[in-house]
Amino acid sequence: MSLAKVRIVLVGTTHPGNIGAAARAMHTMGLSRLYLVNPARFPCAEATARASGADELLAQAEICTSLPQAIAGCRMVFGLSARSRNISWPALDARACGALTVQEALEGEVAIVFGREHSGLSNIELDHCHYWVHIPSNPAYSSLNLAAAVQVMAYEVRMAAMAGASPPARRPTESPPASVDEVEGFFQHLEQTLIEIGFLNPSNPKLLMRRLRRLFFRAHLEIREVNILRGILTAAQDKVKG
Repeated sequence: MSLAKVRIVLVGTTHPGNIGAAARAMHTMGLSRLYLVNPARFPCAEATARASGADELLAQAEICTSLPQAIAGCRMVFGLSARSRNISWPALDARACGALTVQEALEGEVAIVFGREHSGLSNIELDHCHYWVHIPSNPAYSSLNLAAAVQVMAYEVRMAAMAGASPPARRPTESPPASVDEVEGFFQHLEQTLIEIGFLNPSNPKLLMRRLRRLFFRAHLEIREVNILRGILTAAQDKVKG
């Protein structure tokens, strides 16, 4: 089963007990790679107590200062959200996410990202995710505890892995797929260039950049394609400066 390349990323967790319970949920389903982005309290005895034997996951957890750091090197990122958004984003339910996670993990690192207990992931954090994932639940009461959401997703990933998966079908390529950090570097370069040529309002770039992110995420850029695009951007910048 291709579970060794699956990261569970918890962003801004405020209650250490939820970290421990999430580690327990992961351990029961064979997941072992826990990343924590700016946890309010960790390490913590309460996290260890709630882990109920999954102490090793806590000891090996990666502590990160930003979401880009936690997902660096990944080929695909999924973001969990129970809230509706003003702008549409490619969406999957939990089962489809589990299947696609296992497929993609056959070829590289994959991350499933969970937000804060009270507010979830911000739109800016979701900008780093290829897909928005929701867990179908009672529409009259759709709020899931953080550790419960981790348990649901860990279960779906395990079931998909046990069923077996083939690597995702890809068109013939000339170079490997670009990682999320390589694509993020391109997005930063793109935003700066669009500002310099006067196409993007520097005081409010988020909406247009969010739509451009969706466009390029759908393209599944290769490393060579990222290099070509960045070369075009550099040429445009030089033209403006010259």
